[in-house]
Amino acid sequence: MKNEQHPKDWNDLKTNDSWAIFKIMGEFVNGFERMSRIGPCVSIFGSARTKPDHKHYKLAVKVAEKISGAGYGVITGGGPGIMEAGNKGAHLKGGTSVGLNIELPFEQHNNPYIDSDKSLDFDYFFVRKVMFVKYSQGFVVMPGGFGTLDELFEAITLIQTNKIETFPIILVDSNFWGGLMDWIKTTLLENNANISAKDLDLIHVVDTEDEVLTILDEFYKKRSLSPNF
Repeated sequence: MKNEQHPKDWNDLKTNDSWAIFKIMGEFVNGFERMSRIGPCVSIFGSARTKPDHKHYKLAVKVAEKISGAGYGVITGGGPGIMEAGNKGAHLKGGTSVGLNIELPFEQHNNPYIDSDKSLDFDYFFVRKVMFVKYSQGFVVMPGGFGTLDELFEAITLIQTNKIETFPIILVDSNFWGGLMDWIKTTLLENNANISAKDLDLIHVVDTEDEVLTILDEFYKKRSLSPNF
């Protein structure tokens, strides 16, 4: 009897998958329509667990203020921690503050510094990632966990494979990122040749908000600000 149920269960699953396409399409359409009206932005990533009294939170606020003061909007994942710090810095500077929220079993809740008309909700991580990549003029990556690393390496891969236009990827806090960069340079590049030396040019490591803005300004001095694909 158990084996006889498998074909029926599989067919039900296929039917549900087919209907899910419409929900996915709806998230893409809503995201494209709303994000296309916002203008040039820089995304700030980092841990949702970082507390407001932590040095990384305070630095993320300063980075967002500096970015907003230069005329860029700030996009975050909309939640607490570094995401909140990014939106807070943009809010304090009177800049555009965007939150791309996602339903999660813990950690995620909308922070209060997102512009009321620029808060978007997603059920699918992959749709949300598309919005980050398409409408960001740069990624500022603060210390974080698996989610932060996921966003970082996906962006590097898409640029490396010419699936999207190049944009600055800036890692903030050389002490935090130093071990990872050493591993990339030795294990990936020198010992195994799994990447090319030029791939390292995609990543910048800095320690201050001024360095972040300098990299963005230098990159866009002779380039236009537009969606990345």
